[in-house]
Amino acid sequence: MGIIKVENIRVFAHHGCLKEETKIGSSYRVDLQVEANLQPSAKSDSLSDTVDYVFLNRIIKEEMNKPSYLLETVCRRILDRIFNEDKLVKKATVWVSKLNPPIGGDVECVTIKMTDKRKK
Repeated sequence: MGIIKVENIRVFAHHGCLKEETKIGSSYRVDLQVEANLQPSAKSDSLSDTVDYVFLNRIIKEEMNKPSYLLETVCRRILDRIFNEDKLVKKATVWVSKLNPPIGGDVECVTIKMTDKRKK
């Protein structure tokens, strides 16, 4: 097995339970780690034998673009799409961080982390 990380993806999106959050929007950071067998691609040097991180970045941007009340919902959608659209991924973890959340006080970010494994 091997690990592919796509880190510090910066996105502007409209998530949150407050009306102002969904209207005004805010900045987010997304990090993703996937596990897959990277030995075939290491031997073949072929993109078709690995998990394409351009594809992973596109999924994150598309799912972050769909407003949701909860970051948990966004994480679940990202994981579902990865497992549905790339059969090579065996395990994935996604972190979605809302930067400067409107929760009163000096808080850098709030992060939701979710991990899932491919069902047999």
